[in-house]
Amino acid sequence: MKKRVGVLALQGDVREHCNAIQKSGGIDSLVRRPDDLKSIDALILPGGESTTIEKLLHIFNLFHPLKEAINAGLPVFGTCAGMILLAREILDGSSDQDSLAAMDITVRRNAFGRQVDSFEKELDLQSIDAGVVTAVFIRAPWIERYGPEVEIIATVQSDSGVHPVLARQGRLLASSFHPEIVVGDRYGVHEFFINKVAS
Repeated sequence: MKKRVGVLALQGDVREHCNAIQKSGGIDSLVRRPDDLKSIDALILPGGESTTIEKLLHIFNLFHPLKEAINAGLPVFGTCAGMILLAREILDGSSDQDSLAAMDITVRRNAFGRQVDSFEKELDLQSIDAGVVTAVFIRAPWIERYGPEVEIIATVQSDSGVHPVLARQGRLLASSFHPEIVVGDRYGVHEFFINKVAS
């Protein structure tokens, strides 16, 4: 039976993730209200502006129901800003920035630089049967620290060292890059989330 995968539809690449879910064998569903969480098997937190999404989660009374759903075992995939929202600790965030604190990772916002510093990088994701992916990084964060239960799937080299950009912790997955922006028709990271992480 196909999984119904929600996309948090408050800001960001919502349509692109919906398309990726369909191409990966899932059924897409928009999540804007707490009741929407009851009808999905998994959820994607898209890229966008992390402080704006966090504020909107509170405005739409979604923050605490979402946190409870994650604690109850809802599989969640956070991409870019979504990774920041999942992190236990945020570096270079605003002083009042809140997170769902679901994943045992410390994330640095805009770690690779500003919008003008956006770049593409080929990542070997054969370990998750996603092949070689051209990953798009836009004002991307990276993982600075992580706990023992976190599995690092991919890293990127920068002038300051090697940084994790794709990680899994049980039913949670987080990426620095935008896997909904792909070259070709295969959405390998979405397939991994839907068929493995969310299983």
